[in-house]
Amino acid sequence: MNLQEIKGLGPKKREYLNNLKIENVDDLIYHYPFRYEDRRDVKTIEEAYGKEDALLHLSLVNNPSTRYLGRNKNITTVKATDGKYKIDLTWFNQPYIVNRLKSGENFYVFGKVESYKGQLKMTSPIISKTLGNELGKIVPVYNLTKGLTQNDFRNFISQALKKLKFEESLPKDILNSNNLMDYREAIINIHFPNSMSLLQKSIERLKFQEIFFYQLYLDINFSQINKEGISFKIAPEVDNFIKKLPFELTNAQKKVVGEILEDMKSPFIMNRLLQGDVGSGKTIVAAIAILNAYYNGYQSVLMAPTEILATQHYDDLKNMFLGYGIRVGILKGSLTKKRKEEMVEDIKKGFVDVIVSTHAVLEDNVTFENIGLVITDEQHRFGVKQRAILTGKGNVDTLVMSATPIPRTLALAKYGSLDISIIDELPKGRKNIETYAVGMNYEKRIMNFLLKHVSEGRQCYIVCPLIEESENLNLTSVEELYERLSETYFKNIKTGLIHGALNPKIKDEIMESFINNETKILFSTTVIEVGVNVPNANTMVIYNADRFGLSQLHQLRGRVGRGKFQSYCILLNDSKSQIARQRMRIMESTNDGFIIAKKDLELRGSGDVIGFRQSGEEQFKLVNLFEDIDMLKKVQDITRDILDNNKLESVEYKVLKDELDKYSKDIEEQIIFN
Repeated sequence: MNLQEIKGLGPKKREYLNNLKIENVDDLIYHYPFRYEDRRDVKTIEEAYGKEDALLHLSLVNNPSTRYLGRNKNITTVKATDGKYKIDLTWFNQPYIVNRLKSGENFYVFGKVESYKGQLKMTSPIISKTLGNELGKIVPVYNLTKGLTQNDFRNFISQALKKLKFEESLPKDILNSNNLMDYREAIINIHFPNSMSLLQKSIERLKFQEIFFYQLYLDINFSQINKEGISFKIAPEVDNFIKKLPFELTNAQKKVVGEILEDMKSPFIMNRLLQGDVGSGKTIVAAIAILNAYYNGYQSVLMAPTEILATQHYDDLKNMFLGYGIRVGILKGSLTKKRKEEMVEDIKKGFVDVIVSTHAVLEDNVTFENIGLVITDEQHRFGVKQRAILTGKGNVDTLVMSATPIPRTLALAKYGSLDISIIDELPKGRKNIETYAVGMNYEKRIMNFLLKHVSEGRQCYIVCPLIEESENLNLTSVEELYERLSETYFKNIKTGLIHGALNPKIKDEIMESFINNETKILFSTTVIEVGVNVPNANTMVIYNADRFGLSQLHQLRGRVGRGKFQSYCILLNDSKSQIARQRMRIMESTNDGFIIAKKDLELRGSGDVIGFRQSGEEQFKLVNLFEDIDMLKKVQDITRDILDNNKLESVEYKVLKDELDKYSKDIEEQIIFN
């Protein structure tokens, strides 16, 4: 069946559906309702007042009348009662209703009971003499776009459900042992539930399906449990390196280093996630692991998501390893073709011991003489498939680093089967970043605040969500802000502008000028979100802060507070949204990344937790891993049992295996390699 076969769905309405990313019947069916209206239980006016839409049974007090307002506008009103209270029913531009209603007759109405100037009212209610059609049942409500009505969409869904065949993909033993609803029944009941209990059962079944196929795919493709790897020795030079550092490792860093070195010593592949809040010192831990790999005769790769961060890691590692004979190289897109070819050849021949790289290292022509360790930094920027390409270039130990703390079970969901190390302690002397959320009317005071800090020798960031002005979004652009503020408040101060659309070489030059304290104020988009380390920068101002998620705001804030100076983050926004206000209060109240990540999940859901980058969509339509932890744990046990006992090869699991093949193909097509 295709969309053209659905009655009433002509070319124009198919175009509207495309705005919802609905291009075929499957997309239509899997566009689930976001809420439901229970139109079954009759309430009194008193019970319904000030609450959600409700079903009332009323008697009309008078005959309806229509008042014309000119320009084809009119209002039809009638007074009704439930025997205790009277209420005005009002419809706009529906004069035909007059012919349906008569004084003294009883009707069912569905709508919201409100009050205006002391009079109870209901605006544009659904009205009918009997229960049926739109009343007397649970009705789905969908996210729509201009040009489509709820009735349109319900009609399209209803037609599709009658004609489509839904094959069960889960084996009977899994359905029975987990008390799961049949798949067809679940799809029907999520759109048109006969009861709230059936709706809950359908949601549970479809959530299970989403988690199950994801987890099975992840286990098959990315699990590293008990795979034989390199058994590194712990080189004595590692201890000497740590002793010579100009600072002492925190207790948390020492613990994590011990866990990583023990993993490297093991005969099995290391697959470890290193979580640490911004500024907690993950890079030095990574350097120690690299040093150990070097003294065992192996090359290491440190992959970063941006050229700015890769360049910074390259400079940091070169400085750390001075005098140790370790050859550090960098491979990035902005290198000349000749230099890139030379670097690829040096890597292949083993002339480079540590390769710092962006996505360039994923290319097929990059091979290694003796790769032993792969580290991905700020790994939330990489999908699992991208990491697998790199680890597939050799039988290597893997360390993934993240400054976005998430609960342990969610980490297992995101990265597959791995061990987790946490740096939960900041280096000594680090002060909390004072954070303030204010409106745009504070801009002048804030700019004077920045000027004061610049006069004291400090540097500042000013961050915006957009590069250029947009006709569709009422947001400040970084280019407009750079021009306006540089010509007013910062006339005599060296400022810089950096964003993702700039040539990489220019970006490096601008960043270098800021690192060297030549540029005092850096205007930027989120290109500086990860890894940029300028200890002298102590103040950040974020315009339109409500446009960022909590975790992103925390990442941005982490660019300051990295030196000995008291640091500040000022969140500028004029949003009246309740969620935006909640975000701002959370940012003001804590510097703890784990608390912020937890709150972020609560406010926005689990999102693209798997690490597959899709076309702006979430991997899960129903599942929120923050709320559905127990189901995830249950599914992980089931999928591992399937693989441990080779059940996919059995006759009973053939349909499941075929469905998994389709799912895997869809996932591969959705992954975007940047």
